[in-house]
Amino acid sequence: PGSCPAPCECSEAAKTVKCVNRNLTAVPPNLPSYVRNLFITGNRLARLPPGAFPAGRLPDLGALNLSANHLRAVEAGALAALPALRQLDLSGNPLISLSPQAFGEEGSPLEELSLRGALRDLGVLLSVAAMLQSGALRNLSHLDLADNGLLLLPSGVLATLLALRRLDLGSSSLVGLQNVSFQGLGQLQSLNLSDSSLGVLRNGSSAQFHGLPALRRVGLARNTWVCDCTVEDLMAWLKESDQGEGKEALSCAYPDKMLGKALLKINGSDLNCSEPIDLPSQLQTSYVFLGIVLALIGAIFLLVLYLNRKGIKKWMHNIRDACRDHMEGYHYRYEINADPRLTNLSSNSDV
Repeated sequence: PGSCPAPCECSEAAKTVKCVNRNLTAVPPNLPSYVRNLFITGNRLARLPPGAFPAGRLPDLGALNLSANHLRAVEAGALAALPALRQLDLSGNPLISLSPQAFGEEGSPLEELSLRGALRDLGVLLSVAAMLQSGALRNLSHLDLADNGLLLLPSGVLATLLALRRLDLGSSSLVGLQNVSFQGLGQLQSLNLSDSSLGVLRNGSSAQFHGLPALRRVGLARNTWVCDCTVEDLMAWLKESDQGEGKEALSCAYPDKMLGKALLKINGSDLNCSEPIDLPSQLQTSYVFLGIVLALIGAIFLLVLYLNRKGIKKWMHNIRDACRDHMEGYHYRYEINADPRLTNLSSNSDV
């Protein structure tokens, strides 16, 4: 139980085992049971199969670093036999599959999860979202999803993470937070949105920030802020709140006339905005107006019909008589054609 695998370096005093840059293709099977901190990094572990860590062998393992291992798949049950696991680092792996049951059916006590640069594939992103939504990692306090090129987060991905304190979404391609709800994240203290592609915060994001009592830091640096009428809510929040980290350095990227201007120094007159346009109300007003116009046209049409009722009645009678005369002519011709005597007469006569 106290032996050290040949490719690794072990310290029983520090309860640490390091298997770094050893070209390993699988987790060493004879890890010492005393290990609490395990580093298996820079190797060539293509996959973590079920039972990658044998049951009962590592009861005290609390921190597991599997970064930069060329991992492509973490299969169901691969991490289920680690009852004390609190920290997991899978960053820098080109994952294409991470099973929602990787921690077993009952979930995990995991508190810190790093997936930095590991979710470039859409399929694995959806798998991670399903895992988080299932409540398997409801004890997470730190979630690192940075450097993944995310455009939008899957809807409801944070709904069960009520213990979350730190969320890192930086160095991505986020264009908005339309699908993200921070409702219920009462313990969230730090949110990193820097180095992304945010142009504006919509859907009441700033209002959600106000509703998070523990939130102290929101990183917004190095985003492409669009300084038109849509930026007014963000400007108001920055001026009223201390949550925006480095807000003095935030500046406009578009349009050209506003390029480089600090958001905190923009006035309403610089944006040339009139009253905010309420599009739903505007559409509702248009529909009401259209209904009134159609009703008026209908009323006029009915009035014309009423005023000309005698003429219309006479016209209808004339059409009826004309149709009746026409049908009688057809009927008369049919009777002539149907009588063989009249047919022979007509064929032998010059008339």
